[in-house]
Amino acid sequence: MTQLVTEISDDSFEVEVLKCSTPVIVDFWAEWCGPCKSIAPIVEELASEYQGKVKICKLNIDDNPEAPTKFSVRGIPTLLLFKNGAVVSQKVGAAAKSQLSAWIDSNT
Repeated sequence: MTQLVTEISDDSFEVEVLKCSTPVIVDFWAEWCGPCKSIAPIVEELASEYQGKVKICKLNIDDNPEAPTKFSVRGIPTLLLFKNGAVVSQKVGAAAKSQLSAWIDSNT
């Protein structure tokens, strides 16, 4: 895991995501989730490419049950895009890098 993707928890969620001045993408994932593992390298590449423009965080749903419940995350991987503390868009399931880039570009 590079320093570009921030590991967050239920405890740090408010500070790292809701109070962040830049758009934030939260990747909800779990160790046992195959599709989560398949998009992990893509998420890291996106963190590098959008550095300074979009903050990218990962939240392990097994260790942190509060945030997924609060934001109605029902399947993983789920990517939620937050702006000014509110969810503005979501992407559920594994997607190609080009799809994720287009999704970020159209929502930021």
